[in-house]
Amino acid sequence: MRRLAAAAAVCALLLTGCSADGGGADSGRITLRFQSLAWQQESVDANKELVKEWNTSHPDIRVEYVQGSWDSVHDQLLTSFEGGEAPDIIHDASDDLADFAYGGYLADLSGLLPERLTADIPRQSWESATFGKGVYGVPFLQEPRVLIANKKILDSSGVRIPTADKPWSWEEFRQVTKTLTEEMGEGKYGVAWPLKEPVSVTLNLGLSAGGQLFHRGDDGKVTIKFTDGDGVVPGTVHDQVNTDKSASRTTLGMGGSDTLPGFFGGKYAMVPLGFSYRQQIVQQAPKGFEWTVLPAPAGPEGPAQGVSPQTLSVAEDTPHKKEAARFIDFMLQPRNMVRLAKGDWMLPTGSKALADPALHTDEAGWSTGAALARDLRSAPAQSVRGYPEWKDKVATPALQEYYSGAIDAAELEKRLVNDGNLVLSRYQR
Repeated sequence: MRRLAAAAAVCALLLTGCSADGGGADSGRITLRFQSLAWQQESVDANKELVKEWNTSHPDIRVEYVQGSWDSVHDQLLTSFEGGEAPDIIHDASDDLADFAYGGYLADLSGLLPERLTADIPRQSWESATFGKGVYGVPFLQEPRVLIANKKILDSSGVRIPTADKPWSWEEFRQVTKTLTEEMGEGKYGVAWPLKEPVSVTLNLGLSAGGQLFHRGDDGKVTIKFTDGDGVVPGTVHDQVNTDKSASRTTLGMGGSDTLPGFFGGKYAMVPLGFSYRQQIVQQAPKGFEWTVLPAPAGPEGPAQGVSPQTLSVAEDTPHKKEAARFIDFMLQPRNMVRLAKGDWMLPTGSKALADPALHTDEAGWSTGAALARDLRSAPAQSVRGYPEWKDKVATPALQEYYSGAIDAAELEKRLVNDGNLVLSRYQR
């Protein structure tokens, strides 16, 4: 059945006369497939509503909604690209685009997008989807990492409450978690780091301390260099877990959602999480539980933080690039970008959408997130070919072992740099 469905979709897209309402010669209708990775019900609803609105106002260019999954998107897209069955419009994340862009699977959107859209999204966001001289995705949603804190525990401790303008330094953050742990009592912790997927957390937060890790030379090739700034974030987490005992060891292998029961139960005073986790907290927190959103710690570079925005791209093989770009422009009109941001509990990249009053309320920490938007930067590994392999085979196991105390900082650096550069060299010959 799946083969028949795929064949029918390809037929409707590329051939004429496949169905009464497809891309037939008689109707003159174009059919575009839009693969969305929305998964939260509010986000799925918002995406489907926008597709419906487009189809109502554009009878000659029909968009077909296709549900994808974040869990398998890279392999699924690679298979569909190689098989000639890729969706026309592709929802993904910017850190997944490099290999597809350099591999010729994605269309260069330069010249296809209207000035309204290109001017509305800041330069630092466009950098996340720029590879070489081309732009291969439109960044539209971004998610800073924040501290979700138990308000009662924090207030009773007497520690300074950070703000977006005056965040904790990494040194102060470490001291605060020690203080909270001492006051909370045995078996409880000032912070719980859910680090089942440790790489992006470590790299993105490391920008505030001057960490970069990936360095591009004049020849365009990327090498890995480990500086003092690169060691601040992993060193802080390692010391909280292994020296101060102010961070829970058991949460190192958890995903963010796994830490919420302990957080609600008062076992952890704070949990560093992506901004969108606020939706789960609103839905799952017990009645009367008081929580607040705090900015992530900052280093000498200020509250800079790396992000990998969600993106909308166009397949290189589609014969309808202009029509696909028109749909993207429609989806990312400011009012629609706000709808998508609220549906995903994230921040829009567009300046006009970000200015919407609905995203600046104190309720559920929206205002804290919006204040962080100005300091969001392209994640360090955005344009690095071979990053997915380096992340999976080198960085993830090395960081997991370091955070647990199984290896020391020297061994971490050796593996990230030496083993990492061997991986990257294969992609840069």
